[in-house]
Amino acid sequence: MPTFAANLTMMFNEWSFLDRFDAAADAGFAAVEYLFPYEASPEAIAERLTRNKLQQALFNLPPGDWAAGERGIAALPGRFDELKSDVERALNYAAATGVKRLHLMAGLADPSDAEAASCYRRSVAYTAARLAENGIDLLIEPINGRNMPGYFLNHFGAAERLITDLGLPNLKLQFDVYHRQILHGDVTMALRRLLPITGHIQVASVPSRSEPDGEELNYPYLFGEIDRLDYRGFVGCEYIPRDRTLDGLDWFKPFARR
Repeated sequence: MPTFAANLTMMFNEWSFLDRFDAAADAGFAAVEYLFPYEASPEAIAERLTRNKLQQALFNLPPGDWAAGERGIAALPGRFDELKSDVERALNYAAATGVKRLHLMAGLADPSDAEAASCYRRSVAYTAARLAENGIDLLIEPINGRNMPGYFLNHFGAAERLITDLGLPNLKLQFDVYHRQILHGDVTMALRRLLPITGHIQVASVPSRSEPDGEELNYPYLFGEIDRLDYRGFVGCEYIPRDRTLDGLDWFKPFARR
């Protein structure tokens, strides 16, 4: 069955950030992911990973000024030098944590704007090439406009075309099942078709974005399908618990490491 990574930005919020590593390991997770590591030191995160025998599945490159509402800068004109600096910052954390995949957020921009599209393509190509020097995959993720209005990369077809056009072996799709269902539906057929370019999968229920144990999607079937497709990567649990994290892990207990 898939190797599940607890998303420590959304899960285990009953603990401080570094203590969430311990809590996730105690709950039986073998891997973790989160949006951003940059408020903790690389050394502190590496120590928690080692202590708990956890794998680092994924994190995002710096997103610009998150507190001010930025959601990435890759598609924003005039930010390329900042992006290059951000890539180096992320690589410091990658070296400490051993992560093999990083996600680049596009930012808030009109997908039909030619300048934004050119900036995004340049940013993706540069970042993928720089990460390839360190044996790391670059992921791009379509995000639905209900959760992130105005996000530049808001269509799976656009992500697929860019990955195909650039033809970079370490450029992969981040297939978030929650976003896919809201944007397009047809999750199973999309998984079957896009798995060759998929580098990471994420899950949550739809529409509440909580535990993957009900609502619109049949997750037992989808988990079985992921196995049938022989997917060898991580499945990130990017969901918001309905109550305390530990109270909502019945869905996960059959998959917990022993």
